[in-house]
Amino acid sequence: MQKQVLHYPRLDTILNVEAVIKKSKDTLSKNEIDRRLPKQIMRSTLNVILEYLESSGKIALLKEGIIWIYKEDISKKLKDKLKKGVTVM
Repeated sequence: MQKQVLHYPRLDTILNVEAVIKKSKDTLSKNEIDRRLPKQIMRSTLNVILEYLESSGKIALLKEGIIWIYKEDISKKLKDKLKKGVTVM
């Protein structure tokens, strides 16, 4: 069953949520994320953002809270390996 989204978040809002989670060394609750944002957002908008970040492999939703898991340096190494493995003729 697919939920109907009333409001899709703007890119700057998604980036702000990413930054808050990424900067934290500990797990965060939804309430703590909302408190740390520069402006308040609707809970449904935050839920859409968190679902997106989880499905893209950037965060993990644990019972203890939300934590950043994406490692950019691993992605860069993989991209470099792919570039070396692909030859252009």
